[in-house]
Amino acid sequence: MNRTDRLCGIVEELRAVAPRPRSARWLAARFEVSVRTIERDISALQQTGSAIYAEPGRTGGYCLDKAATLPPVNLTPAEAVAMALALHRLRGTPFDGDAGTALRKLVAAMQTDDASAAQALAARVHLIDGLAPAAPMPRLITDALSAGRVLRLCYGDRDGAMTEREVEPLGYVGGADHWYLMGWCRLRDGVRAFRTDRILRVTATAEVPAPRVLGEDDLDIPRHRVEHLILV
Repeated sequence: MNRTDRLCGIVEELRAVAPRPRSARWLAARFEVSVRTIERDISALQQTGSAIYAEPGRTGGYCLDKAATLPPVNLTPAEAVAMALALHRLRGTPFDGDAGTALRKLVAAMQTDDASAAQALAARVHLIDGLAPAAPMPRLITDALSAGRVLRLCYGDRDGAMTEREVEPLGYVGGADHWYLMGWCRLRDGVRAFRTDRILRVTATAEVPAPRVLGEDDLDIPRHRVEHLILV
């Protein structure tokens, strides 16, 4: 990383946690340089007018004036997760690091409640072998977790048999080629996976069910193959 990129990176790291401090030692480890280099960088940033100041004490460090941070970004939690998925597809490309930086900027600039809700929503998105398929999904399914309402599905299994089911949405699983809606199926009285391209018809009801937690054992996938979508 050249010095210009590092200076920008330092400002963004301080912006992300403002008004809390980051120590010179933490920043040095983050940017893989010496503490002395970080101190010179901070001095250079201060001389150019960046609102960075030192907070003394054992838990002190460098802070960015909260008034100088970005205003809240009016993204919904679902929009933030959508962007996280899009950036996830850059993994392994030359832009992988830039995608991570962009995502941290996004989350840091969101309103606190929206950022927390986005983190919670992202935790319910599971990727097999880190893959995020580009398969389309019905709009009511994409909104299922955010809306939190019981869905009424007409579902066709692999043999073409169709059933009507009421499902409490719990999460999404992405594989190599398909997305699956994970939900509590009231017909089968248990957690089931519904391949989204086999959902023939869907209606959102007005019912908001009691919260359920989708456990790792419910996925029935070897744990080492499952990756949770992470926003930071």
